[in-house]
Amino acid sequence: MMYTKILVPTDGSEFAKKAQKHALFLANVTGAEIVAVTVTENNFVNGLPLDDEVYQLNQILKERSEENLKEFDKLNEDDLKITHVIKEGSPAKCILEVAKDEDVDLIVMGSSGKSGFDRFIMGSVADKVVNSAKCAVLIIH
Repeated sequence: MMYTKILVPTDGSEFAKKAQKHALFLANVTGAEIVAVTVTENNFVNGLPLDDEVYQLNQILKERSEENLKEFDKLNEDDLKITHVIKEGSPAKCILEVAKDEDVDLIVMGSSGKSGFDRFIMGSVADKVVNSAKCAVLIIH
Protein backbone atom coordinates (compact mmCIF):
# COMPACT_ATOMS: atom_id res chain seq x y z
CA MET A 1 0.00 0.00 0.00
CA MET A 2 1.55 3.30 -1.09
CA TYR A 3 0.59 6.57 0.46
CA THR A 4 -0.11 9.50 -1.83
CA LYS A 5 -1.46 11.97 0.72
CA ILE A 6 -0.70 12.17 4.43
CA LEU A 7 -2.66 14.38 6.82
CA VAL A 8 -0.78 15.75 9.81
CA PRO A 9 -2.64 17.71 12.49
CA THR A 10 -0.39 20.14 14.34
CA ASP A 11 -0.91 21.93 17.64
CA GLY A 12 2.65 23.04 18.29
CA SER A 13 3.22 20.40 20.98
CA GLU A 14 6.19 18.04 21.26
CA PHE A 15 3.83 15.14 20.46
CA ALA A 16 2.80 16.89 17.25
CA LYS A 17 6.48 17.47 16.35
CA LYS A 18 7.23 13.76 16.74
CA ALA A 19 4.26 12.93 14.52
CA GLN A 20 5.42 15.51 11.96
CA LYS A 21 8.88 13.93 11.78
CA HIS A 22 7.28 10.52 11.19
CA ALA A 23 5.03 11.97 8.49
CA LEU A 24 7.96 13.68 6.75
CA PHE A 25 9.91 10.44 6.79
CA LEU A 26 6.98 8.48 5.34
CA ALA A 27 6.32 11.15 2.71
CA ASN A 28 9.97 11.11 1.73
CA VAL A 29 10.01 7.33 1.35
CA THR A 30 6.66 7.03 -0.46
CA GLY A 31 6.65 10.28 -2.42
CA ALA A 32 3.40 11.29 -0.75
CA GLU A 33 2.41 14.91 -0.29
CA ILE A 34 1.53 16.24 3.13
CA VAL A 35 -1.52 18.16 4.21
CA ALA A 36 -0.79 19.96 7.48
CA VAL A 37 -3.89 20.99 9.39
CA THR A 38 -4.09 23.19 12.43
CA VAL A 39 -7.38 23.74 14.20
CA THR A 40 -8.16 27.02 15.89
CA GLU A 41 -10.36 26.01 18.78
CA ASN A 42 -12.54 29.02 19.37
CA ASN A 43 -15.69 27.27 20.53
CA PHE A 44 -15.53 29.06 23.88
CA VAL A 45 -15.38 32.39 22.02
CA ASN A 46 -18.52 31.72 20.00
CA GLY A 47 -20.85 32.32 22.92
CA LEU A 48 -19.33 35.71 23.70
CA PRO A 49 -20.50 39.01 22.21
CA LEU A 50 -18.17 39.98 19.37
CA ASP A 51 -16.28 42.91 20.85
CA ASP A 52 -12.68 44.02 20.39
CA GLU A 53 -11.32 41.62 22.99
CA VAL A 54 -13.00 38.60 21.45
CA TYR A 55 -11.79 39.72 18.02
CA GLN A 56 -8.23 40.09 19.36
CA LEU A 57 -8.40 36.68 21.01
CA ASN A 58 -9.49 35.18 17.67
CA GLN A 59 -6.56 36.90 15.94
CA ILE A 60 -4.13 35.54 18.54
CA LEU A 61 -5.50 32.01 18.09
CA LYS A 62 -5.22 32.32 14.29
CA GLU A 63 -1.65 33.61 14.58
CA ARG A 64 -0.77 30.70 16.82
CA SER A 65 -2.21 28.32 14.23
CA GLU A 66 -0.06 29.94 11.54
CA GLU A 67 2.98 29.69 13.84
CA ASN A 68 2.35 25.95 14.28
CA LEU A 69 2.37 25.49 10.51
CA LYS A 70 5.56 27.56 10.11
CA GLU A 71 7.25 25.43 12.77
CA PHE A 72 6.28 22.33 10.80
CA ASP A 73 7.73 23.83 7.60
CA LYS A 74 11.05 24.27 9.41
CA LEU A 75 11.24 20.48 9.91
CA ASN A 76 10.79 19.93 6.15
CA GLU A 77 14.46 19.60 5.18
CA ASP A 78 13.77 17.58 2.04
CA ASP A 79 11.53 20.25 0.57
CA LEU A 80 8.49 17.98 0.37
CA LYS A 81 5.14 19.36 -0.73
CA ILE A 82 3.18 20.55 2.30
CA THR A 83 -0.26 22.10 1.93
CA HIS A 84 -1.47 24.24 4.85
CA VAL A 85 -5.04 24.10 6.09
CA ILE A 86 -6.33 26.24 8.96
CA LYS A 87 -9.71 25.25 10.34
CA GLU A 88 -11.86 26.59 13.13
CA GLY A 89 -13.92 24.42 15.44
CA SER A 90 -13.63 21.08 17.18
CA PRO A 91 -10.26 19.45 16.43
CA ALA A 92 -11.47 15.88 15.83
CA LYS A 93 -14.31 17.02 13.58
CA CYS A 94 -12.06 19.35 11.57
CA ILE A 95 -9.33 16.72 11.19
CA LEU A 96 -11.87 14.19 9.90
CA GLU A 97 -13.42 16.75 7.53
CA VAL A 98 -10.05 17.67 6.04
CA ALA A 99 -9.13 13.98 5.72
CA LYS A 100 -12.33 13.41 3.73
CA ASP A 101 -12.10 16.61 1.62
CA GLU A 102 -8.44 16.01 0.77
CA ASP A 103 -8.96 12.28 0.22
CA VAL A 104 -5.94 11.32 2.34
CA ASP A 105 -4.63 7.76 2.72
CA LEU A 106 -3.09 8.23 6.14
CA ILE A 107 -3.42 10.46 9.19
CA VAL A 108 -0.30 10.77 11.36
CA MET A 109 -0.88 12.43 14.71
CA GLY A 110 0.48 12.68 18.22
CA SER A 111 -1.21 10.76 20.99
CA SER A 112 -1.68 13.89 23.11
CA GLY A 113 -1.20 17.63 23.35
CA LYS A 114 0.71 20.16 25.40
CA SER A 115 -0.36 20.21 29.04
CA GLY A 116 -2.25 17.84 31.31
CA PHE A 117 -5.55 19.28 30.18
CA ASP A 118 -4.46 19.31 26.53
CA ARG A 119 -3.28 15.76 26.93
CA PHE A 120 -6.77 14.81 28.03
CA ILE A 121 -8.32 16.77 25.14
CA MET A 122 -5.83 15.59 22.48
CA GLY A 123 -6.07 12.04 23.77
CA SER A 124 -9.78 12.14 23.15
CA VAL A 125 -9.16 13.81 19.77
CA ALA A 126 -6.85 10.95 18.78
CA ASP A 127 -9.48 8.45 19.97
CA LYS A 128 -12.23 10.12 17.96
CA VAL A 129 -10.06 10.28 14.84
CA VAL A 130 -9.01 6.63 15.16
CA ASN A 131 -12.62 5.52 15.62
CA SER A 132 -14.14 7.62 12.83
CA ALA A 133 -11.49 7.97 10.11
CA LYS A 134 -12.10 6.20 6.81
CA CYS A 135 -8.35 5.89 6.20
CA ALA A 136 -5.37 4.49 8.12
CA VAL A 137 -4.36 6.38 11.27
CA LEU A 138 -0.89 6.29 12.78
CA ILE A 139 -0.73 7.50 16.39
CA ILE A 140 2.73 8.52 17.59
CA HIS A 141 3.30 8.11 21.33
